[in-house]
Amino acid sequence: MKKLPAEFLFQLISLLVAVLLVHAIYVAVVRPNANAILEAQAILINEDPDYVPDRSAFVIVKDLEQEACFILMLWAMALMGSKALENRRERQLFTIELLPRAQSNSILPQDTREYARPIEALTDDQQKRLLPRTLLTALHRFRATANIQDVAYAVRSNCESASEHLDSELSMIRYIAWAIPSIGFLGTVRGIGQALGQAHQAAQGDIAGVTQSLGVAFNSTFVALLISILIMFLMHQLQLAQERTTQETEHYCDQRLIRFLQV
Repeated sequence: MKKLPAEFLFQLISLLVAVLLVHAIYVAVVRPNANAILEAQAILINEDPDYVPDRSAFVIVKDLEQEACFILMLWAMALMGSKALENRRERQLFTIELLPRAQSNSILPQDTREYARPIEALTDDQQKRLLPRTLLTALHRFRATANIQDVAYAVRSNCESASEHLDSELSMIRYIAWAIPSIGFLGTVRGIGQALGQAHQAAQGDIAGVTQSLGVAFNSTFVALLISILIMFLMHQLQLAQERTTQETEHYCDQRLIRFLQV
């Protein structure tokens, strides 16, 4: 039986944890407090027609659409946290002396085996990361072709391929960022539909049901848009950090390797 990819398992487990955590908070804290506040406000409104109820955070986030948005928010944060941790591990390799910092001699094609030994001594997990992989590709290409321009093209191509791969891995997070405001709009449609269904009660003077349904409509959109703004900000910060890593990898190869190559 073929094993499931580790990334898929992480996505599935993080989604289940987000669902359980958010639903537990809603059942234990949010909805009981929201119902108590609504009941207290209803009593005060009946006693004083001029009473204006305060907006409570529990009432704003109590509906199903808001709960779904918070679940997706935690899920997206878990995925972005995993990507940020991977990017941090990539950047840690810049602190390791993979190539001599004070390089004074030119590197000839026959010298590449000696320069590749410190990189090949890394663990298998480290060798799969961008900087060691790019350096080994450049050294092997130079030994095989003895062409500096070909080495520079290989480094640039490797970094561009890694950048495209990292960008494609953000597709799930982009989908979540799109789904959150969509769920908010679904809550708006549901709330407006409920309000229209209670229009006959409003015509008779009872506007409590219509007011509550319109509250569902506006609160769901309000919460969804706020969460979407936060997720998009975090996603762009993550993408910027990943792009910096690929750019610094190419710069590292250029300054520490390619400039010293000589045929």
